[in-house]
Amino acid sequence: MSLLMIFRVALKALGRNKMRTALTMLGMIIGVAAVITMVALGTGAQQQIEEQIQSAGTNLIMVRAGNWSRGGISQGMGSSPRLKAKDVEALRAQVPGAQYLSASVSTRDQVVFGGQNWQTRVEGSDVEFPLIRFWNLEHGAFFTETDVNSAAKVAVLGSVVRDNLFGEGVDAVGETIRIRNQSFKVIGIMAPKGSGSFGEDQDDSIFAPYTTVQRKLRGRDGTNISGISISARSANELQQVSEEVAAVLRVEHKLIPGEDDDFMVRTQDDITSMRTGMTQTMTLFTLAIAVVSLIVGGIGIMNIMLVSVTERTREIGLRMAVGAKGQDVLWQFLVEAIALSLVGGLIGVGLGFAVSQGLTEFLQWPATVPPDAIVVSVAFAAGIGIIFGFYPAWKGAQLDPIESLRFE
Repeated sequence: MSLLMIFRVALKALGRNKMRTALTMLGMIIGVAAVITMVALGTGAQQQIEEQIQSAGTNLIMVRAGNWSRGGISQGMGSSPRLKAKDVEALRAQVPGAQYLSASVSTRDQVVFGGQNWQTRVEGSDVEFPLIRFWNLEHGAFFTETDVNSAAKVAVLGSVVRDNLFGEGVDAVGETIRIRNQSFKVIGIMAPKGSGSFGEDQDDSIFAPYTTVQRKLRGRDGTNISGISISARSANELQQVSEEVAAVLRVEHKLIPGEDDDFMVRTQDDITSMRTGMTQTMTLFTLAIAVVSLIVGGIGIMNIMLVSVTERTREIGLRMAVGAKGQDVLWQFLVEAIALSLVGGLIGVGLGFAVSQGLTEFLQWPATVPPDAIVVSVAFAAGIGIIFGFYPAWKGAQLDPIESLRFE
């Protein structure tokens, strides 16, 4: 029997009981759709992470106080008070690959203007902060070195803070706001930036000289800082600069060999790897569930094909009695199983696309379907059809024609 005839007979057999065929394909449809959706969400999330990391700054290295131990117990980030403003100057002098540096101190406070108030993050930074973060101003200017040295009460507003205090798009330069019990003059408005590397809204911030935040808002002497932001001269120097930064800080902090660092140094690559690793772990977990559903769908196909072989025993006997060979019967049932899997897989791909686009449209969740995911899903579906369809097909091919014709 020709291959074309085998296909025609197989498809005609599937069309006899359309409801059973559709229900048999359902497991494969759901499994492939789940695979496509999970891969799309994982890929979209990874792209978003990369965009957020890049939006945080150019060739960024973050130094944070902390990462030391007492009595064998890790104290964690921010637990050490030993990161100081003079460390910035030491790094500036001794690490030539560090192009821009900025001390940082942050706090959260209520900001008031007239009858409006807003709870936001007040970020104390240095004059090179916009260069490190590659962040432009929409109105006005950033504070100067003189402002930092004199702990001037000047502020640059993020767009979200500006919109909530003054109205959307308003140029608030020259206005006076109140943070805690201190009056600050608005000298600039930052351009909208979006989410940061950890999902925070970067625009929901106020920027002021770090000395001002320390002395006026946190009530300290202005020498201790929470962290240092550094921009390396090039991406190729990122790892080397981070190692040099750690070496200089160990000397500045008088740490002896073998003693734990009392600071943490993280690069953009470290942050990207950490976030991407978390996303990939969740994606693999959900993919495992989707693969299980595909296998369940394959078992469903095998069960239905076994039932079909039993129901069509007389038909098989008649075909073999008029000259059909065992391999013809095997191919017929195998083609039926593969057709169920492939059609179910293709419908599942379409459903996966629809679900992914729906999540993007209604939940604003990034979803990107890579072409290789489609190929792998369809190929996997066909493989499931071959694996789980072979036994029923082989069983049908082994039937004795005489016994089959007697079957009731």
